[in-house]
Amino acid sequence: MTDPNAVRRSALDWIEANEPRLSAFCARIWDFAEPAWREYRSLQAYAEILRAEGFAVEEGSGGMPTAFAARWGEGGPVLAGFAEYDAVPGNSQQVVPHPAPRAGLHPYAAGHTDPHSMLGTAALAAMLGTKAAFEQHGVRATLTLFGEPAEKVCGSKPIHAAKGYYDGLDAAVVWHPWPSNTVTGDIHFGAYWSAVITFEAENPEGWVDPSLMPTQAAHAVARSPGALDAMCLMYTTTKYTKEAMFPHSGSWTLNEFVLGDGGATSDNLAPRFSQIQYSWRSSSLAIQEQIWRVLTNNARSAALATGCRAHVRWVTKTRVGLPNHALTALTWANLQAVGAPRYGEDALGFAREIQRNLGLEPMENPFIPGVTTLTTPADNDARLRRTLAGWQTHLSADDYVEYSWHCPTVRLLAARPRLRPPSAGYAYPNWPYLALGGLPAAVDPGLFVAAKTMALTMVDLATRPGTLEAAQAEFRERTGGGVGGTEWVGPLLPPDFDPPVDLRWPEYVTTPRGEEWTFPTPRHGTGAGEPL
Repeated sequence: MTDPNAVRRSALDWIEANEPRLSAFCARIWDFAEPAWREYRSLQAYAEILRAEGFAVEEGSGGMPTAFAARWGEGGPVLAGFAEYDAVPGNSQQVVPHPAPRAGLHPYAAGHTDPHSMLGTAALAAMLGTKAAFEQHGVRATLTLFGEPAEKVCGSKPIHAAKGYYDGLDAAVVWHPWPSNTVTGDIHFGAYWSAVITFEAENPEGWVDPSLMPTQAAHAVARSPGALDAMCLMYTTTKYTKEAMFPHSGSWTLNEFVLGDGGATSDNLAPRFSQIQYSWRSSSLAIQEQIWRVLTNNARSAALATGCRAHVRWVTKTRVGLPNHALTALTWANLQAVGAPRYGEDALGFAREIQRNLGLEPMENPFIPGVTTLTTPADNDARLRRTLAGWQTHLSADDYVEYSWHCPTVRLLAARPRLRPPSAGYAYPNWPYLALGGLPAAVDPGLFVAAKTMALTMVDLATRPGTLEAAQAEFRERTGGGVGGTEWVGPLLPPDFDPPVDLRWPEYVTTPRGEEWTFPTPRHGTGAGEPL
């Protein structure tokens, strides 16, 4: 008979014994700072360590070159977690207590914000510690760690879900760095959709009858407005029609970004090609659909007015999060057993130096109180509800929600330090947040609290009778019978979805001039998507 407490102790022992090399792994991913869909070195680093630890690794899972699916064990419950490792353009910063983008690169190159280097390493540590304990004690289980690229555009998880990678999972234990230590309870994250709308002037010479000009000077003929004007009309029309998109209360966001093309050296010809990406998040799928209806109408009218054709290329569509109280209670008990992070003088001194360089009086404890205390799931829910409309059940967006429709899923929150403001209303610049995210002394305490808590939860699910069964019973109740039940919401992307990896996402490239920050051109015949 397996002693669950002995298995728990073995998992913690393994994590503690391997902290130095896992900390170094986290720093390595932070240094790569690879943005969405371009995490090639990060993928190889994960594949290398997982294979060395006995996992079978599928690289390029779901047709995504920088995703992976790693699996260990046979039989027993199938327990899942995920690693994220993408960085964010415009957030370049060195690990120094003053503003300093990465040397030799554009200051708007990528950097880790949350940081996902910390998120992914903790998930890896939890999975490896659990596997070592299961091997030592002969626990029968299957462990699956997914590598999830492009999280900042909620990119890979809806694709993995649509292509069947989450089928057959029994439970998922996931986490996110946060300004407090708690477990998500009732208030989960909402839906995030993103689409790239392309305008193409396929026949600009057909815009006007050239016989109207008694000359052969083509440039003197009335010129087609072209794709740039279409994109500008799309941008401004959407600004005018925002009130037609959302309820006038509640939490929602709509963001846009113009993707550049390779036409900067063209003559005074009509711009042939333009793209604008819209990303929107809200608390329900019905609101998401209403936003898309308005965007579609705006794109069609902008194309009609400018002699263009409009197409859409979907980037992602997520569902909303599904709570599981049984897993929340189990994980909260394990977080209490592990305890809150504690920070040493290396982290505190670095933070004080940041404050000094900002002209502030250095504080004895420069971090906010939440990072060294525990917050109950109920208190965390109550704090979130204060920012929500009464009818809302979800806020913001994060693609971990995809797991919650395929198996019982819990979302742990563990601390990464934030600076304490010297007065109410004071806002620190962004660079201190980024610099602290790359400092091992600042991120390791929360990283290993998260790793240990997740490992203990997975051990309990595999060794403590009734724990997994309770979580699965609640999952079936909430979904009307489990996957495919009357209340279940299936993946929003089709199984044959083509991952948008060929779009012009920014990336690092090596040229005769050295390493540069740029964006690629889509393959010929791709990138536009479906006609609108």
